[in-house]
Amino acid sequence: MFGISGHALSKVTSTEAERLDKELTPVGAERGGNTSGSIPEWIGGLKTPPKSWRKGQIETNPFPDDEALFVITSQNYHLYRDKLSDGHVRMLEQHGPEFFMPVYQTRRTAAFPEHVYAKSRENATRAELLDNGNGVRNTIMTSPFPIPKNGLEVIWNHILRYRGTEVAFRSASATPQTNGSYNPVVNDYEYFFAYSKKGAELSEIDNKIFYLKTDTISPSALAGTITLVHETLDQIRSPRLAWRYDAGSRRLRRSPNLAYETDLPNSSSLRSVDQKDMYNGAPNQYDWTLKGKRELYVPYNAYLLHDEEVRPDNVIRPNHINQTLTRYELHRVWVVEAKRRTGIGHIYDRRVFYVDEDSWQILASEEYDEAGNLWRVSEAHNISYYSEPVFWTTMEMTYDLKANRYYIDGLSDGFPAYDFKPAFRGSDFTASAARRAARR
Repeated sequence: MFGISGHALSKVTSTEAERLDKELTPVGAERGGNTSGSIPEWIGGLKTPPKSWRKGQIETNPFPDDEALFVITSQNYHLYRDKLSDGHVRMLEQHGPEFFMPVYQTRRTAAFPEHVYAKSRENATRAELLDNGNGVRNTIMTSPFPIPKNGLEVIWNHILRYRGTEVAFRSASATPQTNGSYNPVVNDYEYFFAYSKKGAELSEIDNKIFYLKTDTISPSALAGTITLVHETLDQIRSPRLAWRYDAGSRRLRRSPNLAYETDLPNSSSLRSVDQKDMYNGAPNQYDWTLKGKRELYVPYNAYLLHDEEVRPDNVIRPNHINQTLTRYELHRVWVVEAKRRTGIGHIYDRRVFYVDEDSWQILASEEYDEAGNLWRVSEAHNISYYSEPVFWTTMEMTYDLKANRYYIDGLSDGFPAYDFKPAFRGSDFTASAARRAARR
């Protein structure tokens, strides 16, 4: 196990970095499969879209003939206990038999552009954690620590993983009632990843990771609400900047509390702000411990959920989503535990994250309350996108085990495919630009 305090030099030697072209992949995963063959060798990921896909379309399933190898249920999960997270065991126990886990052939699809791999190799020998791990330096474009030595490095790998340079999309979120009824909230999202822009230098991006603007489309009571976020690399030196335009008051106001344990807007208090994207923001409220690696059944290659014909009514069920649309695979994950620091008032006393070795995407997490009880279980269902080779979420959810409710984001009601080339400019994400957009 690893912890960290004070200043830590995190870069690796050039000799260690050479492993990224040998037994490790360019992003730091084990290139080889496991001894049983149930996890295959990584041979480059899904680099070529399936013939069924056309540019501008929603991603089609590259494995249409795959069928589940077996299904883990509340009756047989003990047979697979060593490859299940505590969160998934609890979901099976509490919500079985309706909650089950169809397990498919493991396909290591995560792939990124070659220039991203080149930066990963550079970051390995240059990147360093700042004092107390509250930021990083000498890194750009992608995850800074492909050969991590502690839990903070793994979390920063997730926070700074490559998701393209820019993207625009529409999606819906919901917080279903215990009977399954729901009222979706539809938002337009616009991201500009300054940190990942090709050719950018750390000195040029003004301590920014990305800019995000969301515009609420429906329901009518919320329509016109705009949120603008400037996500910073060192959030202790320069905290996250956020503004919110309320259509009712017709004013754009700073939102200084849009961080940490604050309720995520429109989540019915079922998810905190720092759970968006599974984990985001400054890591200074927790002590982080790297627990090592495990082979786990985790959400992966969620093309059934991503299908262009799937609508919210197909996905949403009481207590949890429609598990017939899910796909779980056996993958190696880094396990990171976060323990709340003394004197910090966050609602989660302890958190456990399961981070994909092939992409640095958090695939699942567990959130514990003051008394040490498992309170919430979160999942990220991911795919490899085609128009820009990135491995990213298509749908996320947080299950509240006490309320028997959940928050879900990434629902589609016939929305267009993600646009990874919307041609944004940095000036599109200023407060004045948001104010002008609100007045149109």
